[in-house]
Amino acid sequence: MLKRGVGGMPRCQAFKGDGTPCERIIGASQTYCYSHDPAAAEARRKTASRAGKVKTTSAEIREAKQQLRTLADDVIEGRVDKGRASVAAQVLGVLQKWVEQERKIKETDELAKRVQELEEQQAQNMRGWSREYGW
Repeated sequence: MLKRGVGGMPRCQAFKGDGTPCERIIGASQTYCYSHDPAAAEARRKTASRAGKVKTTSAEIREAKQQLRTLADDVIEGRVDKGRASVAAQVLGVLQKWVEQERKIKETDELAKRVQELEEQQAQNMRGWSREYGW
């Protein structure tokens, strides 16, 4: 028997990671939402794999900031030639732009994954509702 939520709509039969019941609405012919459907596991794995390919780390950012601080101190104290320091700072600036680009790519991939999951869930719900209500 399907769980029914507010308004009598059928709900996913699975439990979330914290042990609470999933509350997503599903079609009448379904048992699970997209996120919990064993049949969708491979599609979820592929999407997660794409999203996880970009690894922007805060360690890279901290390291670049430390290098810039050290470089500035070395220039001020006369330990590093200003020309060399300028080039090094430019290279670190390029690194910063790449780190930002990686962050944007990761964010876009994660949003695309969420949109895909929502679209698939909506399509499943519509198929279930059309069978249930004869659309």
